[in-house]
Amino acid sequence: MPTLPPAVTAPRATPNPAAADDGDALHFCSTCAFSDACTSQGYDKSALAELHVLVDHVGPFRAGEYLFRTGDPFDAIAAVRAGMVKTFILDSQGNEQILGFSLPGEVIGLNAIHGGRYPCNAVALDTVHLCRFSFPKMSVLATRMPGLQAQLFSLLSAEIGKVTTLAANHRTEARIAAFLLDLSERYARRGFSATRFKLTMSRVDIANYLRMAPETVSRVLRRLSDEQGIAVNQRDITLLQPERLAALASAGEASAADAAG
Repeated sequence: MPTLPPAVTAPRATPNPAAADDGDALHFCSTCAFSDACTSQGYDKSALAELHVLVDHVGPFRAGEYLFRTGDPFDAIAAVRAGMVKTFILDSQGNEQILGFSLPGEVIGLNAIHGGRYPCNAVALDTVHLCRFSFPKMSVLATRMPGLQAQLFSLLSAEIGKVTTLAANHRTEARIAAFLLDLSERYARRGFSATRFKLTMSRVDIANYLRMAPETVSRVLRRLSDEQGIAVNQRDITLLQPERLAALASAGEASAADAAG
């Protein structure tokens, strides 16, 4: 028989934010929202049987499908396992006001803990899978796992801080720069590329979230592209000069602080 050539190992591709690595018997899924807290406390997957049995894998939800609606009862924390989720409320005229976009590894619906019902809507922007954790059972377990309890508080704090940071940038360029850097940091935190990612949300949704006109978003992205700060290919974004974006975002925060003073 002829000798076959040795197999060629393909280089590992950049992880796709739409697909989670399920891990194995000892290691957590790459997009587990609680892995940081658990590993920092010395827990591996095998030591967390109680937490693991609380998890239900839910989905897929197709683009446009609701994960929950305003007023639905809250009884579980939902973590995005794959895909992207948009959360929003409707104003008195029925217009959307977007609250945020949740990536793999991030938790949605935390603002429902206080009232026991979801105060907003959540809809899938692409194919979304969720991990659902029973909140009452997780709360009991968290009393025995300080790291898990700390992670819950950290997630709440991060949600508040994210909104504050973007709201602080008054200039349109600064807000968009801060938005792109925020996505970059969040993707990097979960092991995805910090400089190349997809804007799954529409330009209209970005404009709504940043409280500006859609044509302004397109114009600023085009300007940043012309100045070679970023590269834009439809919804694919490459950050060519992250330091320039950081300078723009910082200048916007400084301008906002001066205006407030």
